[in-house]
Formats: sequence, C-alpha cells, structure tokens
Amino acid sequence: MGFLNLLQTKPVVLLDGAMGTELDKKGLMGRGTANLDSPDAVLEIHQAYSRCGCDALTTNTATMNRIYIETHNVGVSVEEVNRAGVQLADRATGCSQFVLGNMSATGQLLQPYGTSTETQFCEAFREQARILADAGVDGFLIETMYDLREAVIALHACKDVSSLPAIISIAFQIEDKGGRTMMGDTAEQCARQLTEAGADVVGANCGDLDPSQTAIVVALLKDATDLPILAQPNAGRPRLVGDKAVFDLAPGPFAEGIAQCIAAGARIVGGCCGTTPEHIRAVAEMIQTMRRQESQ
Repeated sequence: MGFLNLLQTKPVVLLDGAMGTELDKKGLMGRGTANLDSPDAVLEIHQAYSRCGCDALTTNTATMNRIYIETHNVGVSVEEVNRAGVQLADRATGCSQFVLGNMSATGQLLQPYGTSTETQFCEAFREQARILADAGVDGFLIETMYDLREAVIALHACKDVSSLPAIISIAFQIEDKGGRTMMGDTAEQCARQLTEAGADVVGANCGDLDPSQTAIVVALLKDATDLPILAQPNAGRPRLVGDKAVFDLAPGPFAEGIAQCIAAGARIVGGCCGTTPEHIRAVAEMIQTMRRQESQ
C-alpha cells in the first residue's frame, strides 16, 4: 500500500512534528548535518515520534540540497547527508509507518530578486529528490516554501525523477500579508498553480501562523483545489526572546487547533516548529476521540 492509499482508509493521516527545534534542545544547531555528526540524537527523536502513533516519519533533510549546502558553507556531501537521513527515519519506523523525504527551500532568491536561475534550482532539487527516492522514501514532503515559483520548480523536479507522491506545503503570513506568502502569493493562487503542476497534496506549514490561523488558510486552499489538504502549524506564533524564536503553545491547545484544521478540510496533519512528541501524541488522542464519537 502506498502512502496516499492511507487517505482511502483513514479520515485523517497523522505525520510527525518538528525535528529542528528538538535538535536545538539537545544543543545541536546543524540540523541536517546531525544525520552524520549526531545520528543517535536524530534517531532518538524519530523514535519518540514513531511511538506517538503517527502514520509517517519525515526525514531530517529539509534544506540539504546542493545550493543551500554550498551557500551556507555546511560542508557535507549531498549524497551522504540525504541517504543518512532516510536510513535513520527507516530505522525508527514501525511496521506500518511510511517515510517521507523532506525537502525545503534553497535559501536563495530567484532572479530578478536574487541571482539564482530556475535551472540552478531545478538541478539542485532533482539531485536531492533522486537521492531520496533511491534511498527508499515513500513520498516527498516539500515544505516551508515561501516562494510559489520555487515551490513549483521543486515539485516539477520531484516529478521528473520519480513517480512517488509529492506533498507540497507553503509558509503563509496572516497578519501582515493577509494570508499571502512572503512573496505575495495568495492561498488560492498557490493551490491552483500547484494543482496544475501535478501536486498530490497541497498544504500550509510554519510561517507566522498559529493552528487556528492555519485553519483559515486550510479553508482557502480547500476552496481552490480538489486535492487533499495538509496542515502542519507551529506550536503557536513565534515570539522573540532575545535573538531566539520561541514557540510555547502547549500540546492540548495545539491539538484543539489541529481539530479546527480538520474541520476546515485538512486530511493530513502534523506539526512544525516547536512541536514535540507530546504535541503529536495529543493530536493522535484527539483523532482517536473524534473517530469514537463519529462511530457512536
């Protein structure tokens, strides 16, 4: 059974939560490089999510494309860090859990706002997608995309190298952009263009949204496409403490916000920055309660 078949057997599919902020707690700031430098820490986090009852784990490979690695002087092999990410997630999965290959932005801007070309982006995303597919992922999760153009390029790159399903999730701002991306794209524009580009699932994650605000975007996405909708909000809106972003919405209120996302039309849910295994466990329990109530 493929990952998307879960949508035929479950009303809601549950993904895992944040990896980066969990690594931060362990004093590991390298994120993707932890696959090579601190694999036991990454494995421990994956295992904690696996025990929460989620349906899929996400590899710790979000920005591990060649452009990001080279422009941020990360100093790791694209091949090695991505393969290691898949292997660690695989080791942590239960017998019925899937592994999604995580991809995200390059950290650069396309011309004319920056110096990068669409061809450069496409080559970097194709390389990463091919490695993830060859390593055995069950699908791609392309997330935290702030630029619709870059999102479409990443989606096409995945479809160029593999027939695996591709979930693509956009980071939206709500208060200062009226529900738009950093580049000014509306939820409706994102849903329509990503649907036309061949996405299997579209959604919203991260950005400047709490779970309740994410539910508003979910409704906008649902009105603009027939595809399944993903919602992966942060553990509340980020607030700065010194120079550090803090996410402090507790697991219970987070699960209540996810319930709002489900009511708005989300079929796949999970957590982004600041979420923990406790947040995902609270969501799993909420979904179980919802199913029991519906069956009565």
